[in-house]
Amino acid sequence: MNTGPAATNKPVATSGPTSANSAVATDATAIVNIASLVTNDPSLGEGTPLGLIRDAAVVIEGDRVVWVGESSKAPATDNRLDAGGRAVIPGFVDSHSHLVFGGDRTAEFNARMSGQPYAAGGIRTTVAATRAASDDELEANLVRHLGEALRQGTTTFETKSGYGLTVEDEARALRIAARHTDEVTYLGAHIVSPDLADDPAAYVALVTGEMLDACAPYARWVDVFCEKGAFDGDQARAILTAGRAKGLVPRVHANQLTYGPGVQLAVELDAASADHCTHLTDADVDALAGGSTVATLLPGAEFSTRAQWPDARRLLDAGVTVALSTDCNPGSSYTSSMPFCVALAVRDMGMTPDEAVWSATAGGAAALRRTDVGRLTPGARADLVVLDAPSHVHLAYRPGVPLAARVLRAGRTVAAVPTGHP
Repeated sequence: MNTGPAATNKPVATSGPTSANSAVATDATAIVNIASLVTNDPSLGEGTPLGLIRDAAVVIEGDRVVWVGESSKAPATDNRLDAGGRAVIPGFVDSHSHLVFGGDRTAEFNARMSGQPYAAGGIRTTVAATRAASDDELEANLVRHLGEALRQGTTTFETKSGYGLTVEDEARALRIAARHTDEVTYLGAHIVSPDLADDPAAYVALVTGEMLDACAPYARWVDVFCEKGAFDGDQARAILTAGRAKGLVPRVHANQLTYGPGVQLAVELDAASADHCTHLTDADVDALAGGSTVATLLPGAEFSTRAQWPDARRLLDAGVTVALSTDCNPGSSYTSSMPFCVALAVRDMGMTPDEAVWSATAGGAAALRRTDVGRLTPGARADLVVLDAPSHVHLAYRPGVPLAARVLRAGRTVAAVPTGHP
């Protein structure tokens, strides 16, 4: 079921005033002189999935959008911000990251890029560093990465546990994350803990029992790495089912390294997303197209590991809803840049610029089952990015260039470049 750029018959519901004649408080703020505005509402503007409005304006009251339309028709407000002929897009929605961790894996990356074998332990290296870090160190590292992402336009993010793998360490990771986002995911089932490497069944029992009890109060989601060398289909089903019984909604690391049961298990359990989706059979694609599970693609991982790129074109043409996310983590995708992921998706995964921007905003919102973010329509949260460019296409056209001139979250400027920009 595609709600992405290939489907124009399923606009997101909006509420609130939509025309210049509707009541707007005079103390609202109007952002005017926008060269092109991405609303992600296909009923607006040019009738494309991006709902693109040229020479546009956005009016904000408090933390909400209350009006969008042509700049010349914007209602009178006390406050006006001139976008200076720049483009405006919704804030990026990063629906998959691993930001509570200690240490880094520079040596592993350097060895991999140098063509050398590396056997320092991968995820286990980060587990050891995370366990050794203090709460303050873990939180400071999280905040640093969040600030980095925010300056590039990410206004909503999800993050996971998964680098503690003990009851205490998983719970504290989620407790720290919950202080900074509502989108917190319990990933005790990242790998089998080194402490129980010889008894995977005992670790699954821990993940579905005492660890789940300690972690569920801090989380909204439950995740599992369903992959050879991590958890098989039966183990993944048991973990996700236990999490769901505690009120957590499933999402799945699925089909990243090999073909496997992860994608179809995600659809079977009505998971919000199946993430990675690199190795897919026709049956996997059909299952995604027939269900409500979003396929979240993580091009930073393929870039960092020189692995096979996911085939976004195949998914989109089948009618699958696709999201883009960073997978920011210290081992396989150490980037917090959603613009970078947009550029990779266009260059190497068969997406158009329009599709990639939709997937990095509205697609991410769909993967988090959110309707208040990822769009700029009346009633939505006022999360937006003023780009130092006349079009959203520049995100792919000028890769690596810092284009976020101003970032607003909930109607408040949270990042801006020096004087000379809007």
